[in-house]
Amino acid sequence: MYVLYLIFGSPDPFFVQYRHFGRTEVIDNTLNPDFVRKYILDYFFEEKQSLLTILWFALHICQHVPPFPPSSFLSFLSSFLPSFQDFLGQMFCTLGEIVGSPASRLEKPLGGIPGKKCGTIVLSAEELSNCRDSATMQFCANKLDKKDFFGKSDPFMVFYRSNEDGTFTICHKTEVVKNTLNPVWQPFTIPVRALCNGDYDRTIKVEVYDWDRDGSHDFIGDFTTSYRELARGQSQFNVYEVSNSRVTLLSFSVESEFTFLDYIKGGTQINFTVAIDFTASNGNPSQSTSLHYMNPYQLNAYAMALKAVGEIIQDYDSDKMFPALGFGAKLPPDGRVSHEFPLNGNIENPYCNGIEGILEAYHQSLRTVQLYGPTNFAPVVNHVARYAAAVQDGSQYFVLLIITDGVISDMAQTKEAIVNGAKLPMSIIIVGVGQAEFDAMVELDGDDIRISSRGKLAERDIVQFVPFRDYMDRTGNHVLSMARLAKDVLAEIPDQFISYMKSRGIKPNPAPPPYTPPGHTHHTQI
Repeated sequence: MYVLYLIFGSPDPFFVQYRHFGRTEVIDNTLNPDFVRKYILDYFFEEKQSLLTILWFALHICQHVPPFPPSSFLSFLSSFLPSFQDFLGQMFCTLGEIVGSPASRLEKPLGGIPGKKCGTIVLSAEELSNCRDSATMQFCANKLDKKDFFGKSDPFMVFYRSNEDGTFTICHKTEVVKNTLNPVWQPFTIPVRALCNGDYDRTIKVEVYDWDRDGSHDFIGDFTTSYRELARGQSQFNVYEVSNSRVTLLSFSVESEFTFLDYIKGGTQINFTVAIDFTASNGNPSQSTSLHYMNPYQLNAYAMALKAVGEIIQDYDSDKMFPALGFGAKLPPDGRVSHEFPLNGNIENPYCNGIEGILEAYHQSLRTVQLYGPTNFAPVVNHVARYAAAVQDGSQYFVLLIITDGVISDMAQTKEAIVNGAKLPMSIIIVGVGQAEFDAMVELDGDDIRISSRGKLAERDIVQFVPFRDYMDRTGNHVLSMARLAKDVLAEIPDQFISYMKSRGIKPNPAPPPYTPPGHTHHTQI
């Protein structure tokens, strides 16, 4: 007899909480059970959603981030599972691994019993149809509060999706309309999944701000609505009072579109490249005050940011081989300054095996190169752009992570590189470490005002910037703080990915045919 259970766990490995989700039908008298019952999970590209499958004369799936306290976990399982003598195997994976596998079908061996082959398990995933809808809407406002001493306001709106725990996650920012109290914002399109996660009655919060160049935007007011209310279109139900003024929905339409997962299931690969700042402003790596200091007991900020982002993106790259670059250092043997050198020292093959391979190459570089300067981004941006330019058929998409501590030195060249890169299948994530001012990075981000170079506007917003210091947990819980960082920097990647595919008219490849389980394979579906 085999039964499939689904159990959710918290992302904190030291304070684990579990919730039993459900169970499948019972399958008797077979070594190759093929379960029919499906489980509906909320999928987020930007989060590491770990799963544990256990075959215990029954098959169990637990959503949880390992490692976990064995005593607590076994005590929890024993509360509803049969005898430990019935244990047949277990397997760890992430939801990203499943959807990132060919045809969103992951096959891995079961383990957990020393010296015994436990068989194989196949997990498959498919996207619910209501996640395919995208909503296009347009708003205007009348008689907004005047916040600028000279001139009128420069208003923009920020949309937030409510979460089940009562918090809110930003899901869209409009453009800034300069010098007006009666703005008419451009229509924008947003996936229904991003707006309300398919729950039409979930609260949507909208805040209105007056843009300021220094980033200290003035709050004008806010209102709440829902997808169901917005879907009524232009009517008296969609006129909102905002601090003695009104925001009005001008139009609303919905259409079904290809989703991020359609392309992933069709075989599109996400290629991850990391570029690390080796300028002297980081401090001497041998001293504990350095941002590059290699503490034997704790990862430094560079390593933590790399792991937080890389461990999520790696699920969408089949070979797990990642180029890793450095910039701003003098290289041996002649002391030549380079802004585009391979961390592993191999110019012909800068690829590292997995995230751990990148970390090893990073630590090795700290022992061999001399930190110098200046802080130039354009060479590494152009490096990734060259690869992206060679593959524009939708089969690959490139994500560059730049981790830096300082003020950018080649701003004009970097802006030009980003504007050119916006035409290509690529996105850029910038994480600023240390206490420097990162005003220039905010400009590159382009959330408020689209970046331009030589009078040419970027086709897409492809840059996301966050300062690392905003995510440091005072309690020392780096697991949760890095999960928050990864969530914020990766949240825009699926929409940037779709914007490129849509602008080029690229459709996803058909998914492979449905899976037929061979003999001696345990198969189920998420």
